[in-house]
Amino acid sequence: MATGIVIGIDVGGSTTKIVGFGQKNGTWELIAPLFVKATDPITSIYGAFGKFLVSNDLNLSDIEKVMITGVGSTYITKPIYDLPFERIEEFRSNGLGGLYLSGLDKAIITSCGTGTALVYATRDTEPQYLGGTGVGGGTLMGLSKKMLGLENIQHIEKMAENGFLSNIDLKIKDISRNDIVPGFGDTMTASNFGKLSDMATKNDIAKGLLNMVFETIGMMSIFAARNYNIKDVVLTGNLSSVAYAAEVFDTLNKMFDMRFQIPENSRFGTVIGAALAGTGMPR
Repeated sequence: MATGIVIGIDVGGSTTKIVGFGQKNGTWELIAPLFVKATDPITSIYGAFGKFLVSNDLNLSDIEKVMITGVGSTYITKPIYDLPFERIEEFRSNGLGGLYLSGLDKAIITSCGTGTALVYATRDTEPQYLGGTGVGGGTLMGLSKKMLGLENIQHIEKMAENGFLSNIDLKIKDISRNDIVPGFGDTMTASNFGKLSDMATKNDIAKGLLNMVFETIGMMSIFAARNYNIKDVVLTGNLSSVAYAAEVFDTLNKMFDMRFQIPENSRFGTVIGAALAGTGMPR
């Protein structure tokens, strides 16, 4: 069994994620991450902690320290169960977690949560926060609630499977004989929702909303990557686990010669980075 376990906790706006790293035969090993939903950050933190211990058959005595990050981490003002704890800046966690999950030496780490944050991370330097956009999961859920009456991401995804962007988005081929990027005139968007048809179904609108959010995140990431003359972008955060994301970013890879990737456990990138910061592992 792993010993000297370092726990990472990411307290978000609607979910709290938790992960651990334990030493086994001198090597740090990842302990499967999990998350809980709760509107109150204190409730979600202690709920996640208890669930993690039970799920992994751990005792409090197995835990060496707790690393906390995320917007709700400020609600924690004293140690959890008297365990040593440290608060880690969220953007540092994003960078560390993204590099760990991808195995890359440098990349733009794009955290796709309620909004979207971009970090430039390398193995040799501290992650650098670049900014971001308010377009993210919150945008998707808010517009879906108003336009479709849906608040469940799985329902939105399911509805979008039968949607057609041709009833929603204005494409380059609709306004020009020439392709900006040869071969992608029927794919490249000139205006999201710029061709909204009176006959558009809820399925079409659901797909249009997903496409708009992911294209916005993708283009912001491309601009950031170009500024550092790199092609690698690692996507993390809850929104990265939406199935349609892979389709959009695969198209952007081909269109702009990029290397977007969505690694395994991408939704847990930030909390993994927080835990890593407490292990003393090399970058």
